[in-house]
Amino acid sequence: MSEPLEMLLALPDQSLFGFPPTNNPTPIPPLHEPNSVMHPFNIPDSLFVSALDAKVPLTIAITYAVTIKLLNKYNKSRNKKPWSISKTTPFGVFVILHNIFLAVYSAWTFWGMLGGMRRSILSPMGPMGWAGTADSFCRLHGAPGPGNSVYYDEATSRFVSATQGAAMIDGFPDKSQAGRMWNEGLAYYGWIFYLSKFYEVLDTFIILAKGKQSSVLQTYHHAGAMLCMWAGMRFMSAPIWIFVLVNSFIHSLMYTYYTLTAFNIRIPNIMKRTLTSMQITQFILGGSYAMMHSFVYYVAPVTVTRETVASTAGAAPAAESLAAGTFDSLKKLVFGGEGDGAQIPHGSLGDSTTTQTFYITQGCVATTGESFAVWLNVLYLAPLTYLFVSFFIASYVKRSNAAPKSNGKTTRRLSSNVVMAEKAGWDAAKSIEKEVYGGENMLNGSAIAEDSPQRSNGKSPRRA
Repeated sequence: MSEPLEMLLALPDQSLFGFPPTNNPTPIPPLHEPNSVMHPFNIPDSLFVSALDAKVPLTIAITYAVTIKLLNKYNKSRNKKPWSISKTTPFGVFVILHNIFLAVYSAWTFWGMLGGMRRSILSPMGPMGWAGTADSFCRLHGAPGPGNSVYYDEATSRFVSATQGAAMIDGFPDKSQAGRMWNEGLAYYGWIFYLSKFYEVLDTFIILAKGKQSSVLQTYHHAGAMLCMWAGMRFMSAPIWIFVLVNSFIHSLMYTYYTLTAFNIRIPNIMKRTLTSMQITQFILGGSYAMMHSFVYYVAPVTVTRETVASTAGAAPAAESLAAGTFDSLKKLVFGGEGDGAQIPHGSLGDSTTTQTFYITQGCVATTGESFAVWLNVLYLAPLTYLFVSFFIASYVKRSNAAPKSNGKTTRRLSSNVVMAEKAGWDAAKSIEKEVYGGENMLNGSAIAEDSPQRSNGKSPRRA
């Protein structure tokens, strides 16, 4: 192939916007492998599938939201007095172990996913260009390379591939096929990461045990994360990788920070600022990246080979006609109709075979389930992004009004605007974090209430 293939941007396919998503395949469990540090146990296939039943995240999310609502009322009735258990040594030990566990687990998930991504993603500098890169990000099953993916066709209710002889077992993509994200780690690490969202709600109960209130946005954040991770894994939607990879990386740093502050170790402000900014940036960039999948299309080559039979005693015409009919049927399966894709001879005609390469345009999203997962994540992140922008504007306007009068020099005015924008972004990030995480940790390194004795005795704040 002399030139890289094209990647295109176009309006989404409207047929993929169906709610609720129907006729979608059962999620494919990861391959069972020998135990190791990065694969300490195998997930039973039945457990993998049953945990992704919609009733599981819905029940837990609703129970969590109702419980938090009731405990907020309870704390308010007690004038936000800390619970007795929060002053005990076992509680303090639990909080430290909780933070250490999540820091180590998050780092483990990040490292495992990073390895899987390195094995899956094609470089845009390769022979397939950006189309090859897009295909490796968009399609989760099949052999690597544009045109080789295995994807679910809702029209026929089965997995199909544009490539002849794609690895399939009992109608499903071969779980042992390497080179695509799902088999390279997303199925394994993504499923465990989905379950971790249920465990992370203990952060909220730690805050409540100290007599503080859990904000509506914090409840929304945790409940929404459960549902978004469920949708991405249940419908095997490619963009979910970014939340597993990036969120686990940020959580590894965040919970390490919480652990250090619990031991009264002072963290430089620049590190706190950087971590807070990273937390907010993942909301904005993650939603934008996920949304792009509905607009991305790319050109992929498909090579098809058909058998021909040498002419003998009048039998050849019938055999060749049968082969041609099979070839035409394969084209219809691949392209969905006569006009779907350009037929371009690319190969050789021998005594027994004919090889042709077709160039087809594939969308990044193939099913209504994938599309549903993409846009559920976008809608979930939209309020957080809106609040960040609102806080940024309010802070910027406030700083602009408080800024001294300019002396008229363009350079100084520009420098002043840059500084104000930077500080406004920092204030916006702090405001969002205060809403999402209940005013904890990143703002001042503490989970201690503002009016507690430790806040007034001059000691460095710490999380119990």
